[in-house]
Amino acid sequence: MFHSPIVPRVRKRSRTAEVCIPGREEVKFEDVRLFLVERKMGRSRRSFLTQLARSKGFIVEDVLSDVVTHVVSEDIHTSSLWTWLKECDLKNLTHMLVLDISWFTDSMREGRPVAVETKHLIQDSAPTLPEASTPTAVASVSQYACQRRTTTENNNKTFTDAFEVLAERYELNEIEGPCLAFRRAASVLKSLPWAVKSLGATQDLPCLGEHTKSVMEEILQNGRSFEVERILSDERFQTLKLFTSVFGVGPKTADKWYRRGLRSFSDVLADSSIQLNRMQQSGFLHYGDISRAVSKAEARALRNIIDEAVHAITPDAVLALTGGFRRGKEFGHDVDFIVTTPEPGDEETLIPKVINRLTKQGILLYTEYQASTFDMSKLPCHRFEAMDHFAKCFLILRLEGSQVEGGLHIAEGDSRGWRAVRVDLVSPPMDRYAFALLGWTGSRQFERDLRRYARMERRLLLDNHALYDKTKKEFLAATTEKDIFAHLGLEYIEPWQRNA
Repeated sequence: MFHSPIVPRVRKRSRTAEVCIPGREEVKFEDVRLFLVERKMGRSRRSFLTQLARSKGFIVEDVLSDVVTHVVSEDIHTSSLWTWLKECDLKNLTHMLVLDISWFTDSMREGRPVAVETKHLIQDSAPTLPEASTPTAVASVSQYACQRRTTTENNNKTFTDAFEVLAERYELNEIEGPCLAFRRAASVLKSLPWAVKSLGATQDLPCLGEHTKSVMEEILQNGRSFEVERILSDERFQTLKLFTSVFGVGPKTADKWYRRGLRSFSDVLADSSIQLNRMQQSGFLHYGDISRAVSKAEARALRNIIDEAVHAITPDAVLALTGGFRRGKEFGHDVDFIVTTPEPGDEETLIPKVINRLTKQGILLYTEYQASTFDMSKLPCHRFEAMDHFAKCFLILRLEGSQVEGGLHIAEGDSRGWRAVRVDLVSPPMDRYAFALLGWTGSRQFERDLRRYARMERRLLLDNHALYDKTKKEFLAATTEKDIFAHLGLEYIEPWQRNA
């Protein structure tokens, strides 16, 4: 009596497992895990599609769990589908892609996971947007910043400022996971064309976890986050933030100084046992200037200086202003340039010649040159490295007020007539120029998601050096940023829309 109802269920599971058991097929797409919803599809069709997908190298999960990345359904009644999904009590549901069978069909035809487009998404039709001012369907917001257009206009600054403080706290403590989670959440909110006015409006937005939502709820209820206020008043956070604001001082050095009882710049400079390196010495010497934001007018003036130096050496050189200023920002913390020449190999000697010219002009206050270690034979690199291998130089330049339209962005009462500004130069080979330009334009979150999208959705490896197709085992050529977006199957995003 106790066993009789169990026997049929065991047999049913055995038959299903027998039909769906994977063979010896090679797994080609390790980052994609499918789950085919049986409802409306039927058991036999689900088994057939499972075998088809596995034969093409896809991982198909028999059970819906948090490891699943792509949920595929033929259920046209979206409300009942989403009700069922929410009843499954999945922690990762907001990060899963819930897709129509058309995405699966397209992927089988291509023999790889195709890029997810809006037409593939099955959106939650539940009324989660009570505000009349939020017409955009949240379910259509991509989890990838490279599929969102983010300008410098931020409609949710109260929340994103709080997230940035929390992210910085984890970054200073070198705890990567939560830091990335808050940065990703801030990126999503920055992309919204409307202001979040209730927590319900965020229900189906990607990348918002429990911690981020609790911070948002606190701000919505009280107008502020008490957790953020505690962090901002914490002595250790304040001290580490102060020390890492110095050029050349990272979290490890800042923490070491804090543990020694140092709390201010004067404490550090008075400690005879501390041996500052050249970069840190210059960081303290010019702190008042290089800790102050650089204006767009100052960036343009520096471009003129670098452009004149470069073209005096190589008339056919290519120079590009990158970073935040290329994304349309009015202010930045430094000014980044990419410079190269059409003649292969000449780019490796270009920066030393520029340094020599700036030295003769008497405007070079600090320089650290790193020769190229770029070697195409060592690519692709399966682990992303924060710093690329092209020739580069970190500079501090003296910028005269007379060279800047509208004058310098300096402290009130400063009568020197000049200021020190941080400048970075990087010089890739011409055939790597498009990849370097894309990588150095940013933002950091946009680039991180671009690489993640390439890996997860297209089975490609992207960095500042190259784009590699893991399926075809070949490098993909690109002379422009648009070529790279095309290889990735993405709509081109203008630089001013990459402020993620």
